[in-house]
Amino acid sequence: MIDVRRGSDRYPGGDEKTGITTRHAFSFGSFYDPDNLRFGPVVACNEERLEPGAGFEEHPHSHTEIVTWVVEGELTHKDTTGHTTVVRPGDLQHFSAGSGARHVERNDGTEPLRFVQMWLAPRTPGGEPAYELVPGPVDATPFAVPAAGAVLHVRRPGAGERVAVPDAPLVYLHVVRGDLRLDGVELGPGDAARITGERGLQIVAGSPGELLLWEFDGPAPGPAA
Repeated sequence: MIDVRRGSDRYPGGDEKTGITTRHAFSFGSFYDPDNLRFGPVVACNEERLEPGAGFEEHPHSHTEIVTWVVEGELTHKDTTGHTTVVRPGDLQHFSAGSGARHVERNDGTEPLRFVQMWLAPRTPGGEPAYELVPGPVDATPFAVPAAGAVLHVRRPGAGERVAVPDAPLVYLHVVRGDLRLDGVELGPGDAARITGERGLQIVAGSPGELLLWEFDGPAPGPAA
């Protein structure tokens, strides 16, 4: 089964008055849809835009694996595990909140910042918080999040190129940029596909693209915040 969700149908969030624009793929905060709470371990896939000087001040998380992909600009991250980093396009950030941690996310640069942030629920809640920054490019090497039974593939196909979709029980596809075709369906920036039990699928790029492909070996129970 392939369930396509359009970027234009995402829930609006953030606070544009403070320079924060957010588009949510799943129920989030006051935007509650009981039929759209999660897909496998994914409980959030947020498209974020922060104007220069804008950001999320220190706030808590627990029992959540947070993976961030910067599209444009620079993201300044600070957390209570002692890490202060700048995440740039092509870098991959993984913040494991464990039993509880706090962090700050800001655009301290001079240009607008765009990033995609994905929250995964771990199979077993708790544990020690942890942080990892993988410098780009990360296209060639899959990135595993074992706590959630997840593997992320970053793909940047050229026009006319094909990308194989993992033959996994569950696959989540997010289009960052480009015009793509999946099983005859056209996908554009912000669109997503939730794929269950399919094999042999391929994505064809109509233009140079960038996409995030998650594969999961099954659903993961547990809360995330």
